[in-house]
Amino acid sequence: MPDILHIVHRQMWELAVAEGEYRGETLATEGFLHASTQEQLSMVANTFYKGQTGLVLLRIDPARVLAPIRWESPPGSEAKFPHIHGPLNLDAVVEVTSLEPGDAGNFDV
Repeated sequence: MPDILHIVHRQMWELAVAEGEYRGETLATEGFLHASTQEQLSMVANTFYKGQTGLVLLRIDPARVLAPIRWESPPGSEAKFPHIHGPLNLDAVVEVTSLEPGDAGNFDV
């Protein structure tokens, strides 16, 4: 299975590293962490993070994730996105890169 991706504010990621696991903002409120495929990344970044700075992109190896990953469709969509139903163990993250928008606030990913 190809890697999955997750966008997070750098400060939240640094806090997760200090705490030993990543719980994100939606694990408590929605029951899972949102992720995407490489093909879905541009749409996700430009829909939910347009103009935001200080972001990082986590590249996650699904085979290393300890929590269940379910491919689910958001309401009103047929597209399936990977959702991580539990905290993300840090050793599943294989790469962390800076993610900054261009001059118009859009992401070219």
